[in-house]
Parts: sequence; structure tokens; C-alpha cells
Amino acid sequence: MDFETFEKQSRRIYESIPEAYREGVDGMTVHRDALPHPRFPGVYTLGECLTESYPSSWDGPDTLRSQVLLHWGSFRALAAVDPAFDWGEQVWETLTHELRHHLESLADTDDLLGVDYAMEHTFQRHQGLDFDPGYYRHGDRLAPGVYAVEDEVYIEQFWRAADFARTPEIRFSWAGRRYGIGHPGELGDFHFIRIVDGIPAPPYLELVLVRRSSWLKRTRAALRRDDIEVYESEAAVRG
Repeated sequence: MDFETFEKQSRRIYESIPEAYREGVDGMTVHRDALPHPRFPGVYTLGECLTESYPSSWDGPDTLRSQVLLHWGSFRALAAVDPAFDWGEQVWETLTHELRHHLESLADTDDLLGVDYAMEHTFQRHQGLDFDPGYYRHGDRLAPGVYAVEDEVYIEQFWRAADFARTPEIRFSWAGRRYGIGHPGELGDFHFIRIVDGIPAPPYLELVLVRRSSWLKRTRAALRRDDIEVYESEAAVRG
């Protein structure tokens, strides 16, 4: 998609978003250049929300203004390597993502920064780089112990080593049903188990087994990430 077509389509999508969600946003600008990730090759920033506050005795859309940016070059770079790249869908997701940044800034609670952190560490993990094993907790909380990072869902369970050693299988709930997988053998501090079969129309679903330990041990482990024992495996559910 050429720059002029992209700019027109992006503006139509932006203006189709209800004004209530654009309150305090001065507009949308499209830049031609790509914005590559500063550390990870092949990763690009599609959009940004630049927010500036103005001195006032109260916070609101008159004192907190934002500008949404889209990077056409980033969209073009990703489309070049993904035949299924949907320009319109990606523009919509990027705009709503950046507008959420603005709205949460107005509310003084930018939770999406946590989602961005989780996405970055998801990428680091899949690239075999060092990552924070608790990154998924910075995503969207769907239910107690259930988190989403974009399209990936993580179901967290805490286990004492003795209980883990004697259980014949691991049971968990998803979408109103109970499932089980075979004993994975190792617990570690974190064990990520990708569910690869047995769930109807599944998302990218991972069961995360976490060793239950004292607050002091968890704090020390967080400060010495190299000492954390992390396992990864795959399993099919038994139903």
C-alpha cells in the first residue's frame, strides 16, 4: 500500500472512532519512515502516543494533550515479510492501542505500559534471550491466575514441591471446562507448558506452573534472575 492510500485509510479509521475515545487528542500524524526496535532486528514500532501535560490545578483533557503517530514504513516492512498482513486491521489495532495509552494517562493509570513490557519479554523468550519469567503477569488479567498478552493466554498455578511430586496429572480450567495433562516431570521455579492439542478452537495457551516458596525466597530469586530455574515443554490435554 502506497503512502497516500495508507494515510487516507488511516485517517478514515481514526475518524470512525467515537469522539469520546479521542477527547484530548490533537490528531493523528503519519510518518513515512519505519521505526525499528532499538535492540531486536525485524521488530518495528507501528504507532506511538506522544503525551504532554500542562500545568493546572486539575487533570483532564484540557491539561493533558496527546498526538497519535503511525509509521507507514513500519507497516510496509512487516507487510513485506507477511503475506497475510492485513493493513486495515493493523491500523485499527494500532490506533486503538495508542488511544488507550492516552485514556489511561488521563486516568493516571497507564496499564498498557505493562502490556508493552509483557510483549517485549515474550519476544525475548521466544528468541532465546534472557527474560523475566513473570512477564505474563504484566498483561491483561482475565480472571484470577489467568492473563492475556495480546493473543497469548497464560494460566498460572502455584505448586508446593511435595504436592507436585505426588500428583499423577495437572488439571486446569479453561472456557468453562476442565482439562488435564500428564505429569511434566520437572517443576522448577517456573515451568511453561504450551498446550498444543485437545482444546476446541484454542488460543495460544500456556499453563505456567510456579513453585510456591516463601516471600523471602521469591524476593531473593527476583533479585538474582540467573538463579531462577525455568522449564519449557509442550503437552496435549486429556479432556
